[in-house]
Formats: sequence, C-alpha cells, structure tokens
Amino acid sequence: MKYRRFGRTEMHLSVFTLGGMRFLDSKETAIRTAFEAVRLGINHIETARGYGDSEKFLGEAFRAGLPRDKLFITTKITPTADRDTMRRQIDESLKRMRISRIDNFDVHGINLPEHLALCTRKNGCMKAVQEAMDEGIIGHVGFSTHGRLPLLLETINTDLFESINLHYYYFNQNNAPAVELAHQKDMGVFIISPTDKGGQLFNPTPKLEQLCAPYSPMAINHRFLLSDPRIHTLSLGASNPKEFAPHIAVADNDAPLTELEKAIFARLDNQYRTVPSLCEQCMQCLPCPENINIPEVLRLRNLALGFDMQEFAQYRYGMFGNAGHWYPGTTANACTDCGDCLPRCPVELKIPTLLEESHKLMFQGNRKRLWS
Repeated sequence: MKYRRFGRTEMHLSVFTLGGMRFLDSKETAIRTAFEAVRLGINHIETARGYGDSEKFLGEAFRAGLPRDKLFITTKITPTADRDTMRRQIDESLKRMRISRIDNFDVHGINLPEHLALCTRKNGCMKAVQEAMDEGIIGHVGFSTHGRLPLLLETINTDLFESINLHYYYFNQNNAPAVELAHQKDMGVFIISPTDKGGQLFNPTPKLEQLCAPYSPMAINHRFLLSDPRIHTLSLGASNPKEFAPHIAVADNDAPLTELEKAIFARLDNQYRTVPSLCEQCMQCLPCPENINIPEVLRLRNLALGFDMQEFAQYRYGMFGNAGHWYPGTTANACTDCGDCLPRCPVELKIPTLLEESHKLMFQGNRKRLWS
C-alpha cells in the first residue's frame, strides 16, 4: 500500500480509502470489512451522517477493537443554516462513531450556490466547524461536491477548505480544472467512487475489457488516477471483505504511466473518437431552459455508443429527476426543440435530435440514490 501527503493537512493517507457508504448488509459485515481494510494497510475510513447506520457501525467496529490510533477518520455533514445545528450534529456523529476527534471533517455536498452561501454566512455552519477545530474536536476541514465546475472553482477559491472530495475519472474528466486549482492551493484531493460512478468498472463490457487488456478496466482507471501526483486517495466502497482484492492489486503502484499504459489510453482515446456526433463536453450548451443536463446526457451517450457501456449509461440516466441536487437535470425527453443550445455548440451538433435519440437509447425507468 502506498501513502500520500493529503495536501496541506499533512496527513499521510493510503492511496485507497474505505468508504462507508456501502455498509449495508449488517453490523457484523461492516466490522469485518473495517478490520480487513486495516489489515491491508488502509489508514483512512470515510463515512457520513447521511449514510444510514454507517457511523454507528464504525463505532461498533471501534468497540470491537478496531485500532483507532492507526486510522484517520473522515465524516461528512451537509451544510446547515446556523451554528447550533451543525454543532449538535457534529457531537451526535462523534457519539455514534465512539471517537473524541474527527481527523478530517467534510461539509457534505456543496452542490448548489445556496449550499456555499450557508458556509460563508456569518454565524453559519462554519462557525461551529471552526470552534470544533479550536477545541481539537476536528483536525482538518474539507468539502465534498457533486456540483458543476464553476461552483467547485468558486468554493476552492474561498480558501475555507483544506481538501476536496470530487468526481474525476478517465471517463469523466470535466472536473480537471478543479483538480488543478486544488493542487495549486495545496489541497488534499480525494476521488469519489472511481469504480462505480467511474463506469461500473466492476462489470465491464467485453469491448472495454479488450481495449484495456492486459489490465482490467478497473485497474487501468486506478492507474490513470494514481499516476497523477495531484490526486491523493481514491474511495473504495467495499460492502464486504471480499471486494478489496481487485483494488489492492494496484495499491502499490503509483508511479508514472508506463509505455504499455500510455498505449492503452491511446486505444481508449481513439475508440472515443469513433462515436458519431461526439459531444466534446465543452459545456457551452448550458444552461438549458428545460433544465436538461445536456453535457451529461451526451457523455452517457458517448459511453454507450463508444464502449458498449449502455447498462452504465442507463443506470446513471435513470437518476435524472430523482436525485435532486446530487445529480441535477431532467431526462432528455423534456426537450422542446427550442434551439437555444444550437448556436452555442462549437461543433454544430444537432443537440435536440441527439437528446431524443439518447432518451430512447438509455431510458429504462427511474432510479434513486442509495441514500435518498
């Protein structure tokens, strides 16, 4: 297991983090999973107030003998309108986890401008966080986000936070400017769900397997991230001890890309370019009057057509309209063919037509977030 300095927090975290979002089966399974993570060299566990019984199960693992002195703990709480509510929730999280200090606290889900406003208001939630830091109850503070790039950059530039927890993978590089800005500010960079949200790479299509050989798609995506020194740790949402193995296979390799790995990414890049009417993700089509997240819809179309990743595209597409600010936008059939986006597309895509095709290709019914 490799370890990296988590930006200016000066914590040295394992390159894989055990994410507690999928502590679903039982208390006993969660405890065994946490113990296995420590055995494998993982020294960072991340959970959240909003993840069901995750904090409670982590507390039970500590009661069962999980070594607190070998671990950095992150928990996350959504922004609140006032200081007192945040402080109460921090104290409740500490009690559930059976610990006296949160090594790294994340404001959970700065996804909209109003969430950031709650963090910058006088006597708001960040006052409670700062007081807890002054008391030694919180060591460091960061934020997690599912928001759009301009909001990420604005939040980083507040200089309120020492780290960021965000989406960034080979198959979704739209947040690259946020990764770079965080690096310039010496922030810790923590990647959310690189295997699941990164393309359900635990269940790859035959085409994707062929393109990534001799690596697995999961491993090559990990190498894409771990070869980048600006990135410090990747979330590994194991729900049981058996799910660590394919990740740990590359946990000792954070070197620059080899010539073989570069050749694999060249193959993937070339395949991407075969998609007809390829959306290049410039974001200039936004905003849409009907609140369609046009770039994301067309990104999923790119993956379905280019890599046969239709099952993943359907899984994510079904979230539109059902996940709120965690995955914003409506399904593409809301398009009224108003043409507002057309003159803004630099490659002159016929966007309304592509949206209609995308809905037919990907809509298989509505889905919900795991912790909706």
